[in-house]
Amino acid sequence: MRVIPPFAPSGLLPPGDYEVSFAELHQSVLVQGPGDPSQSPNWDSAWRSALVNNLEILTRQLWQVGITEIFADGSFAEDKEHPNDIDGYFVCDLDRLRTGELARELNLLDPGKVWTWDPRTRRPYRGYPKKQLPMWHRYRVELYPHVPGLGLGSGIRDRHGNELEFPSAFRQSRRDGTPRGIIKIHYGGPV
Repeated sequence: MRVIPPFAPSGLLPPGDYEVSFAELHQSVLVQGPGDPSQSPNWDSAWRSALVNNLEILTRQLWQVGITEIFADGSFAEDKEHPNDIDGYFVCDLDRLRTGELARELNLLDPGKVWTWDPRTRRPYRGYPKKQLPMWHRYRVELYPHVPGLGLGSGIRDRHGNELEFPSAFRQSRRDGTPRGIIKIHYGGPV
């Protein structure tokens, strides 16, 4: 059985890629909490489980169009009792992304047609300073495309001001650059 380890003293997952199925993710420390419930009485397992269910919907859509390398992170992968959302990325082909074919294929599968990364589609949400993509509004999950080797930035910068690609950006804390672990969703086969 694949295991997600306990949180490090920093509140982050220890550095590494943790490949898990959705069933394993639901049973992990990320959903169930970091040990004794009396130590974390406000741990919101129900909310975290709902986020995983939403991540699964989007992941299965990606699987249906042939995308199998999907990673999840964000405040969900920290010891935050009630994370805002799940952030992540997936590995894809440049041509499908550039031509819009990938978004078209995915939007044929999603009833809300949420698959876009166009900044003009971002909308505000009460109490949040940052505008959010349509997929966030519907699922509270944001998954971004990553094309290896292109050097495309994530919009996230390291402590020296250098823009990072998704693999690097998601494997460190946004607060202080501390290395941290990430979840890799185990490909469940054709949908």
